Amino acid sequence: MRHVIALDVGGTGMKAALVGADGALLHQARRPTGRERGPDAVVAGILDFAAELRAHGVETLGEPAVAAGLAVPGIVEEATGVAAYSANLGWRDVPLRDLVGARLGVPAALGHDVRTGGLAEGRIGAGRGTDRFLFVALGTGIAGAIGLDGRVEAGAHGFAGEIGHVVVRPGGSPCPCGQHGCLERYASAAAVSEAWAAASGDPEADAADCAKAVMSGDPNAVRVWRQAVDALADGLVGALTLLDPRTLIIGGGLAEAGETLFAPLQDAVRQRVTFQKLPAIVPAALGDTAGCLGAGLLAWDLLDTTHGTEVTT
Repeated sequence: MRHVIALDVGGTGMKAALVGADGALLHQARRPTGRERGPDAVVAGILDFAAELRAHGVETLGEPAVAAGLAVPGIVEEATGVAAYSANLGWRDVPLRDLVGARLGVPAALGHDVRTGGLAEGRIGAGRGTDRFLFVALGTGIAGAIGLDGRVEAGAHGFAGEIGHVVVRPGGSPCPCGQHGCLERYASAAAVSEAWAAASGDPEADAADCAKAVMSGDPNAVRVWRQAVDALADGLVGALTLLDPRTLIIGGGLAEAGETLFAPLQDAVRQRVTFQKLPAIVPAALGDTAGCLGAGLLAWDLLDTTHGTEVTT
């Protein structure tokens, strides 16, 4: 069966799949990234994992993969296939696309993890059929993917979609990026966890605990949650003004709060728009398979540059 290899490399774990032309996940596997062993060992682990997936495809599907796609964190130069920098993984200027392609003997594509997940959500997930979408992942940080007619815009230098570093509270909390008041310092899962731990007096409390306390009516939790939602709405309205997406897809750990997040967020965005057209605001649909599915789409796109391959889930 014709298939591609898809790898989604995270700071702690790697998710991988063999993906059919119809989007079917024919085989899935996971393993630790092993970042504690250093960047060279991480790269070696990726190459070994890819080779094992190729062998599995030959053994179980009767033929080797026809291409490979990888999604990685940090700064990614997609045009050249170079993983330029990752603080979590400690690498710099790794020609990962060429290394994987040489190891497997097939064409390979490299993408940024959030943009790759956004590609999958936009093309075959929550934004399927939408010509313009914005995908925003609310995790440890906040990042986005700008979708245009079935592709995701990387930008001239690979930074397109970095909505987490839009300043929403000038002069506010310092951010590791060097600015003050960045969106992700107020509305990421990590920021909500930090604020709720302080407000509740429980250093182990996290964003999920805060959401549960909101549902129970805890006034301190409601205050913390409201501050995060307001900051997020401010950032999103700025993005809507610039990009005018038809659909706004919200994913990441904070989105797992469901209507506890979406109901107040929709209201907050609605209150802030004036001339802007309000997009559909929807939860991501693919969960933690988005990165693998997106990496698979990158691989299939190498073979079908018109994006004509019909992919379903």
